[in-house]
Amino acid sequence: MGGESAMRTTPRSSGSTGAAPVGSRLGQRLSGLMVGLGLVLFLGGFAWGAVVYRPYTVPTSSMTPTIDAGDRILAQRVDGGEVRRGDVVVFKDATWANAPMVKRVVAIGGDTVSCCQDGKLKVNGKEIDETYLPQGTPAEMSNFPTVTVPKGRLFLLGDERGNSVDSTAHLTDAASGTVARSAVDARVDSVVWPMKGTLERPTGFEPLGALSSPGPLRTITLLVIAGAVLVLGGGAYGPIAKRTGAARARRESAEPAGVR
Repeated sequence: MGGESAMRTTPRSSGSTGAAPVGSRLGQRLSGLMVGLGLVLFLGGFAWGAVVYRPYTVPTSSMTPTIDAGDRILAQRVDGGEVRRGDVVVFKDATWANAPMVKRVVAIGGDTVSCCQDGKLKVNGKEIDETYLPQGTPAEMSNFPTVTVPKGRLFLLGDERGNSVDSTAHLTDAASGTVARSAVDARVDSVVWPMKGTLERPTGFEPLGALSSPGPLRTITLLVIAGAVLVLGGGAYGPIAKRTGAARARRESAEPAGVR
């Protein structure tokens, strides 16, 4: 009887210990897949962002309150032909400065622009509601005559109209203060430091035509966050499984021999 009892006990013990490695291997495979996928999303998101966006630090307050001096922005690389009214763009024009500048496009080729009637900017005969201006400030500190923007060019203003060297400061230039579309390097999508978020598209220009769409920054951010979560989750499997296994072993060793 004793021999028979011993032979029955041995297979049960062997079977219970053999089940653990199977579950462990499955967990390790899932953990590896999570880490692998997470790295693809995380690194892919950063790579996509590096291709699509350029970071800039704005040195002046000419775009206050939308963008303050010292703010860190992300600007989407775009072709000048994609720029629309209301966009905040980064451009470089040798007649303005030898450094990138940030201004808002208020009129494009073929538009007429003037200021001020009833304290508002007028484009193509329509008064523009510029909600992005500092509260209580007029559209311009001084009036300027009607300007017809040449084809392929842009008329740009700073949001801080009293402290901005913009198209109004170059009205006597050959191009009446306008800038070529080809001078545009990027369109500002977001202020990332301090975190002000994505720039809103100004609805005041909608009666004149469609506005531009936000860039893929939110999608890129979600990819990076999802990738980080997967990498951390997959990497945490090993320590968690080890602790769980150790706790299970302690419980089993504390059980009376008769329970098995």
